[in-house]
Amino acid sequence: MAFFLPCLSLLVLAILSSYVTQLINDARRRLPPGPRPLPIIGNILHISSKLPHRALARLAGRHGAPLMAVRLGASLFVVASSPSAAREILQTHNASLSGRSPADAWSAGGHGANSVFVLQPGGRKWRVLRRLGTAHVLSRRRSERPPRGVVSVRRAAFAATARLLWRAMFSDELGEAALQGLYDFVREAMALVMTPNVSDFFPCVAAADLQGVRRRMAPLVARIYRLMDGQIECRMRARGSDGRDAPRSNDLLDAMLDVSEEQGDGSGVSIVNRDVIRAFCTDLFIAGLDTSSNTIEWAMAELLQNPQTMRTLQEELRTVLGSKAQVEDSDIDKLPYLRAVIKETFRLHSVVPLMCYRAEVTVQVQGYTIPQGSNVLVNAWAIHHDADVWTEPHKFLPERFLDKGIEFFGRNFEFIPFGSGRHICLGLPLANRMLHTMLGSLLHQFEWNLTEHDRASGVDMTEKFGLVLSMATPLHATVKRKQH
Repeated sequence: MAFFLPCLSLLVLAILSSYVTQLINDARRRLPPGPRPLPIIGNILHISSKLPHRALARLAGRHGAPLMAVRLGASLFVVASSPSAAREILQTHNASLSGRSPADAWSAGGHGANSVFVLQPGGRKWRVLRRLGTAHVLSRRRSERPPRGVVSVRRAAFAATARLLWRAMFSDELGEAALQGLYDFVREAMALVMTPNVSDFFPCVAAADLQGVRRRMAPLVARIYRLMDGQIECRMRARGSDGRDAPRSNDLLDAMLDVSEEQGDGSGVSIVNRDVIRAFCTDLFIAGLDTSSNTIEWAMAELLQNPQTMRTLQEELRTVLGSKAQVEDSDIDKLPYLRAVIKETFRLHSVVPLMCYRAEVTVQVQGYTIPQGSNVLVNAWAIHHDADVWTEPHKFLPERFLDKGIEFFGRNFEFIPFGSGRHICLGLPLANRMLHTMLGSLLHQFEWNLTEHDRASGVDMTEKFGLVLSMATPLHATVKRKQH
């Protein structure tokens, strides 16, 4: 005991000294305003809500500044909650604030070394992978027929998106076992990535993996890699030694194998090797499946609760499509109300509410300092619900987009569901084309209605925060084919 008390006193003194030094340094550097952090834990208690995007928006409003500084453990986060702050971060200081700050779980199974979510934007490998994804992901599509009766909207949208991506990547049909494997992987992996992890709050102890998050993530990565390896090995056998002269599917996998034979970094080693191929295919499923299926679910939830809006959209589809069953790419520009419904869904239910980057160098933004190595959060949810920008921001009003030239390609900073510049989301081409064709086709071909339970008690619109923002209670609806 005589030895323990002096040691405890020294520890407490060291913590207090570090805390006071941190406050002094923060004041000298002119960080953005924010709640005063507590020793060790920082502001974790201020945003311990299950919906941190909303908690951060409330804090930003309380401190009255478009930029706010918070500390989560030892990590400094600068949060942007206005269009002007987002513009400076995503456009003016795009290169300086383009670093990645992925969750520690992403490094499991070696995935982080080749993940497009971790690679430094602008690097050669990153540019090659972005080009491949944009050019090949949407080359093949086929209509999906949802089952009759009561369906889970999210599961139906997930299955349709998964089959589309699988065909675009591998020119193959996705079997039920593989579909279930993808669903389980996305669900379990996203839960682990979003687990509050001491390794993320205190990077100095990340190597110890104190909570075992990385250890639990590793078998999930190995499982999805086995699924990808099966497709890669089958294609490599089919190509044999003929390479480009072998029979071709001209899909994403063929394109990546072609690049693996020609790209190098000067050392004789291909930039796109087998590890990169399976990591990139995994990333595409992560980027496309959850975001797309949840966007469709949110859109259907709003339309089912707003029958007049659904009727207006279905009338537009009847007028433009006539007896044609499917919405095609060439139809999208002729369907302004469908485009408005998708945009309003992105605005009201930002499936990626918080976008995280890392400062590569120290920069000045709106008169405040963002130190090198700090994390930068753009709170898209707060921007999309800003009453100074949007009239009645919490209402579903697609008409607000009909007379405005606002698009989601990153040029309008009051509406940034996919980020901007080199921060633009990998899933943007998928969302821009597939969500319109899928939602439009589902509404044109089928009659959708709320279940008796939801008609009686109302649809539960409670949010569940994760890597994407989903409905806490999955939406179910009754569906039957229309008689055209």
